[in-house]
Amino acid sequence: MDDEPTPVVVIGAGFGGLAAAVRLRAMGYPVVLMEARDQPGGRAGVFRRQGYSFDAGPTVITAPYLFEELFELVGRSLDDYVELIDVDPFYRISFSDGMVFDYTGDEQRLIEEVRRFNPGDVEGYRRLAAHAHEIFELGYQELADQPFESLMDMLRLVPAMIRLQNYRSVYGLVSRYIDDERLRRVFSFQPLLVGGNPCTVTSIYLLIHWVERKWGVHFARGGTVRLVAAMVELLKEIGVEIRLQCAAEEICVEQGSARAVITEHGERIRCRFVVCNGDPTHAYRHLLRPEHRSKNSRRRLSRMCQSMGLFVAYFGTDRRYESVHHHTIVMGERYRGLLSDIFEKKVLADDFSLYLHRPTATDPTLAPEGHDAFYVLSPVPNNKSGIDWGRKGAMYFERIVDHLQRRHLPDLGDHMTVRFWKTPDYFQHQLRSASGAGFGLEPRLRQSAWFRYHNRSPDIEGLYFVGAGVHPGAGIPGVLTSAKVMQKLVDPPLEGEKVEIPQPVTRVMA
Repeated sequence: MDDEPTPVVVIGAGFGGLAAAVRLRAMGYPVVLMEARDQPGGRAGVFRRQGYSFDAGPTVITAPYLFEELFELVGRSLDDYVELIDVDPFYRISFSDGMVFDYTGDEQRLIEEVRRFNPGDVEGYRRLAAHAHEIFELGYQELADQPFESLMDMLRLVPAMIRLQNYRSVYGLVSRYIDDERLRRVFSFQPLLVGGNPCTVTSIYLLIHWVERKWGVHFARGGTVRLVAAMVELLKEIGVEIRLQCAAEEICVEQGSARAVITEHGERIRCRFVVCNGDPTHAYRHLLRPEHRSKNSRRRLSRMCQSMGLFVAYFGTDRRYESVHHHTIVMGERYRGLLSDIFEKKVLADDFSLYLHRPTATDPTLAPEGHDAFYVLSPVPNNKSGIDWGRKGAMYFERIVDHLQRRHLPDLGDHMTVRFWKTPDYFQHQLRSASGAGFGLEPRLRQSAWFRYHNRSPDIEGLYFVGAGVHPGAGIPGVLTSAKVMQKLVDPPLEGEKVEIPQPVTRVMA
């Protein structure tokens, strides 16, 4: 109807888009959330096969307060929608020599694990943890939710970054404190969780260690998809219109401002402004006409370096592997050389390191009774490599199965009931991620903060971005925080234009 208020359009229902929609409704805007696929969640979708439920993407939940504050913004409580369960240990890290390191949030237990590997590194770890805490205080507490719209915003940080040795890589800084090579890997692998090479990414990403230490590692009962479902329930309650299978074809720019979105079906949705949760590289290349981008933006677009790709295998078993923890990091014999193959040389190595996820260790309902559900993730080169995954995928899957049979899941091949896998092709063609990158832009220093895609387009008025491609970066905390940054950049609606939020009703958690 003509008298209906013009909405804000949010493109993409990943965690960034879901969070942006909540924050915009809390401000009083009417919101239309459009999603190209048949389910919300983006990378955090779900695959259901033969009674098994497999989270498609992120499985490590940290900083749960970021979800809590979204529900509180509109007068609700997260606890009424989803149950978060502490995971302990955070990860079991398994080495090729048979040693295992249980990575926990308890400082004394963590120190005892360090002592068991190398007593001489205990004091070094204490100093490393103190350094990581300092980095966390600056990089996360002070800066993560602040916009970086001018180069001066970045330059003001240079003295502090030099003092904190952020010119070193994560692996390089860890190595200053830790002598044992296995422990260096234990305390440096975390940037891989956001798409970064530990041997080249700035040491500011050591803050991940303290994020986990401070808030723990959690799992949502029902899987990460349950968090997605909870946010969708919330959005429906507060009056957000959600359109699935509604892909954006073009962001229409009128007199320098984003004023409409055209869907792939030809519908034109008028809007006050646009918030895009899609990959900014894809958006600038495919959703905006070239004449709407400045020369500087076109130059930046051509220079951006995408993160590594991911090969993710999903399988169920007709037996339970009770000795396998919820999260296991399976370290290969090589570390720096393997990372170089993945990020720099872009070749598919003969060896690998793996992340093995067994959610049924915490929630057995995700598989038929007496069964287990697994997903195993292998970092691989992105599609700049030219790897033919249609030909290589099945062989790579079998190599992973063989490796897991020998080290963690005996007789896996005899007990596997369902199997499938996703490659960088899935990320490129289904999730519209440039070069099939698993995490959007690689978080190099020259692609962080001001150097990353901006949360507000510098070229087009009324165009904002949230998600892994913009500040502060990938990972669930980064993506949720990007919506906080967006909110700080958006002017609230005029008092007479606000659309009231329905009051909460008594509900029982599903």
